[in-house]
Amino acid sequence: MPSEMSELTAVGLIPKESPALVKKGGSPLQVGLPKEISAQEKRIVLTPESVGLLTNCGIQVAVESGAGLQAKFKDQDYADAGARIVYSHKEALAADVVLKVDAPTLEEIGDMSPGSCLISALQIEKQSAEFIKALNEKKITAVAFEYLEDKVGGMPVVRAMSEIAGSTVMLIAAEYLSSVHDGKGLILGGVTGVPPTQVVIIGAGTVAEYAARTALGLGANIKVFDNHIYKLRRIKQLLGQQIYTSTLDNFGLSQALAEADVVIGALRAEKGRNKIVVTEEMVANMIHGSIIIDVGIDQGGCFETSRMTTHDEPVYKVHDIIHYCVPNIASRVARTASYSLSNIFTPIVLHMNDLGGAEEMIFNYKWFLRGVYTYRGSLTNAYLGKKFGLNHKELQLLLAARY
Repeated sequence: MPSEMSELTAVGLIPKESPALVKKGGSPLQVGLPKEISAQEKRIVLTPESVGLLTNCGIQVAVESGAGLQAKFKDQDYADAGARIVYSHKEALAADVVLKVDAPTLEEIGDMSPGSCLISALQIEKQSAEFIKALNEKKITAVAFEYLEDKVGGMPVVRAMSEIAGSTVMLIAAEYLSSVHDGKGLILGGVTGVPPTQVVIIGAGTVAEYAARTALGLGANIKVFDNHIYKLRRIKQLLGQQIYTSTLDNFGLSQALAEADVVIGALRAEKGRNKIVVTEEMVANMIHGSIIIDVGIDQGGCFETSRMTTHDEPVYKVHDIIHYCVPNIASRVARTASYSLSNIFTPIVLHMNDLGGAEEMIFNYKWFLRGVYTYRGSLTNAYLGKKFGLNHKELQLLLAARY
């Protein structure tokens, strides 16, 4: 019987089983975790537990000494997990795949290996044409956190960091409403016999959802504005109670802002820069001592008076309104954020190792392809090309040219 089966298979009457996907090339994947050079960034992409899983699968991980200290992970934790601790920033950047949180500087790009893969935040408002050119000169395949999708079309990094930011913004607002920070001297929420604080949330996505949960839990009154009716309907369902919702009309928004103690800017552009929805005139009409937290400042923000700040100097005042415009709010809780990032990128690195590198990931998984903005010396993101006056090429065409 076996011989008959083999004969039938040979003549094509019975289909053969599909060959299993096998990693191309014999050398193990090398992953580098360089230390963030910005004092503002305290997160790390992989935790020691995740590094242990990767090294058990034959992946070589180089961790720069001190890379995890700001998130309370010691070098010894990584060494015990099987990582190689390196004492040179350049050595960590020389890996096949470099995992960072902040986008690299031009000097860091210069230390990366030609043809390697960079996975980091893009932070589009901080970049220049020189940044793109430097990546292309090294033929680096660069993947942006912000644009990565998952298998069901969601944006996992944006979602995870938005959950953290949404939960954190109300704690920040509580700090700056207090008399200790020369705020209005209000408790965020309310107590018996005292009217509750008024919170306006612009946007109805993940940041808004988690900010609203925290505000409601503290007893504040909230108003949510967004131009997408389905998002407004969804946030009401997720919160499980009736709340004030409205589209972004100037009259209704201006009126709500004039009464607000806290305003959260939680809009996020699908592509490119955020639109300004709150003018300087609207800000000037707010109650003095109120606070604005612009979570979307990394995409330009949605307040005309917003400008990027840092954890060292997080606030400034315009028209006596406190502005908090730190782009990496999640870095305030670096350990929690690092675990969230690690949960996302550990399986991605494992997939990459199974397939044989970043290029095979791009070719096999459309959800990974979405994050790519430079590939083998070419800019592949149309918005970046328009912003910086550079030519771009469609990634699908570049991939097709492989064959």
